[in-house]
Parts: sequence; C-alpha cells; structure tokens
Amino acid sequence: MATKTAEGAEAGTAARKDDETAAAGAAEEGRDRRAGAGERDAQDTPDAAHPEHAQDGGDAGDAAHDADAAGDAGEAGDADEAGEPADGAGAKVASGVGQGAGAVVSAALGLVSLTGGWIGTVASAREQLVGQLQTSSTASVGRQLKEVYGDAWHTTALWAGLFALAALITGVVVLARPAFGTPGRPQAPWIKSVAWAGVSLGVIGLLLAVLKYSDALLGLPSAG
Repeated sequence: MATKTAEGAEAGTAARKDDETAAAGAAEEGRDRRAGAGERDAQDTPDAAHPEHAQDGGDAGDAAHDADAAGDAGEAGDADEAGEPADGAGAKVASGVGQGAGAVVSAALGLVSLTGGWIGTVASAREQLVGQLQTSSTASVGRQLKEVYGDAWHTTALWAGLFALAALITGVVVLARPAFGTPGRPQAPWIKSVAWAGVSLGVIGLLLAVLKYSDALLGLPSAG
C-alpha cells in the first residue's frame, strides 16, 4: 500500500514537471514571436519606432538647409565685394583716360601755338593776299609793308595766341580736375607731367604771340 502511494506521488510529480516545462516552452515561444513582430514593425516604420531618431534627422536636414543658405549668402556677398572694386576700377580708369587725353591735347595745342599750325599759315596767306588787293601800287612803301606783311604777321600771331590760350586753359582744367572728383584719388604722375608741359607751352606761346602782335618782337622793318 505504501509502495503504491509512493509510485503515485512520483507519477504526479513527473506530470507536473512536464506540464510546467510545456508551459514555459509555450511562453518562451510567444515572447520570441512578439519580439520578431516588433523588430519587423521597427524596420518598416523607423521614425515611429524611434521618434528621437526622426527628430535628429529633421534637425540634421534643417542644419544642412541653413548651411546651404549661408553658403549662398556668402557667395553673393563675395560677388558683391568682387563687383565693387571692378566698378571702382572702371570709374578710375575712365577718369584717368579723360584726364590723360586732356593733358595730351593741352601739350599738342601748346606745340601748335609755337609752330603756327596750318590754320595760322592759311590765315596769314589770306591776309597777305587781301593786303595786296587793297593796296595800290602808288601807295608808300611803309603802307605796302604794313598792309601786305604786317597784317599777315599779326594774323599769325593772333592764331598762335588763341592756340596758346586753349593749351593753357586745358592744362589748368586737367590739373584742377582731381579737386572736383572723388576725394583721396590721386592723379597719375604722367598726366600731371604732360598737363604741366601743356601749361608751360601755352604760357610761352601766349607770351610770344603778344610780343609779336604788339611788334615788340620781330617788328616791321623801317621803310626809310
């Protein structure tokens, strides 16, 4: 009787152990299934499964967009800064070209005032021809000299004086131009040199023209 009771107890214990083992295996299998389903859902919707990752990705996109905008603004600023010297250089070149041309013109006019030029030569020849036409052959020698040669020489001196005055005015304008332009912009040394040459030639030509027109220099010879 005692042997049967012990065998029944051992059989019950073994049955309980089998039931517990089966229940543990089923629970572990259910946990594995749920874990696998959770991993698949996380792979399909990473932002939903990991909201902090989605937020980090959005912040990174905003930072990249801000960096691109800053780069574009920097390039635009560089372009503006590069364009300002180009404009300033263009204005400076244009101003230098005008002043240089004026200086050369002043020097050329000064040379013409000393040599007479073709205009002075033609005017002198015309005045000489007029004097010959208006002076009779019976006029005195002094009158013939004055009408034929004196007036022609005075005409040459007059035109030379006009060229000298133009050279003087042009040179002075070129030298004074920086005072009315952009402050702090120096004038090229060669422009100053040529302009001063024009002014000097103009002064010399004007002085000679006045002396010749007044017969103080190379006056008419005496008829007596």
